[in-house]
Amino acid sequence: MEQDLAILSSIGASNSMNHWFRKNLGDAMLAAPLLDPIKAHYLTEFGLANDCNEAAIFVRHESEGRLHCELNVYFSPATFVVAKAAAAHPCNKPTPDGLSLLAGSESAWSILFSENAS
Repeated sequence: MEQDLAILSSIGASNSMNHWFRKNLGDAMLAAPLLDPIKAHYLTEFGLANDCNEAAIFVRHESEGRLHCELNVYFSPATFVVAKAAAAHPCNKPTPDGLSLLAGSESAWSILFSENAS
């Protein structure tokens, strides 16, 4: 955790727009209530209008070969403030396979996962 905080501090807010973030909520069967505060914070920051098409939060059930799957939340670079509040960790851009949109505009799919998006 301290290492992740150091990474967040070192990239700073100005460079954070280039980094994706991930938060593992643990057992998917128990994680649903943990999504509500994340979505509420997103709505506080970006509202319902979804004017910022690059601000989106995605979720995916991942098992990595284990019996039970875990729920991972992926924050696009534009949602840095929400990711930081959720104590999310910097990560590589996720593949769109198996992702579901938790918060944001539907147009985020084509903007964030087009072949030209980094």
